[in-house]
Amino acid sequence: MATEHHLKIPRSARYFTLGESVGSPTEIWVVCHGYGQLAEQFLDAFAPLAEGPRLIVAPEGLSRFYLEPGGHGPQSRVGASWMTKEDRLSEIDDYMGYLDALRGAVFAPAHRHGARLTVLGFSQGTATATRWVLRRNVRAERLILWGGLLPPDTDLHTGAATLNALDLALVAGERDEYATPELLARQRVALEAAGVRHRVVTFEGGHRIDVDALRRLVTP
Repeated sequence: MATEHHLKIPRSARYFTLGESVGSPTEIWVVCHGYGQLAEQFLDAFAPLAEGPRLIVAPEGLSRFYLEPGGHGPQSRVGASWMTKEDRLSEIDDYMGYLDALRGAVFAPAHRHGARLTVLGFSQGTATATRWVLRRNVRAERLILWGGLLPPDTDLHTGAATLNALDLALVAGERDEYATPELLARQRVALEAAGVRHRVVTFEGGHRIDVDALRRLVTP
């Protein structure tokens, strides 16, 4: 019988930014893409927010793969994933360590310590964003779960105090095939039962980032 082992290794993790990266941003958004996306393309949807002293940071999942079966040429499309069911706990630990390192790199300069932090997860990225905020004592002002729900391993009762310290927003298109109105309603019932304050933002459309809905979430 095979014996499983794990070995910690250094590796390069990629992220992209838009907006105020050399001055003194007053807002920093960390936005986590969905399954099969790349950070650079995902960041395009946030271009309208990259104005004034606002910095948008898009980390990229550590596991990349070709999107088309058998596709491995120079024109083949590539996507990334935060995790799969295989070696799940190790992958979660790896990406949380990565996001911790990213936080240090982005917030380390003294002039950025006062910046307000928003953490946004889209689709598969909602689980990534939620776990990071709840497990790593991330001092965020807002947590936005877009087109996805809290991960099933979330203990709402032990996490209620942390979530209530945030502006928690659930965002979904009215025709979202993943975060359906039925699933969203069930999530709301669970949050209310745990005493977690939250708000819901919906828009006309499907499983995507909607610019008008995004602007409604921006701090004035």
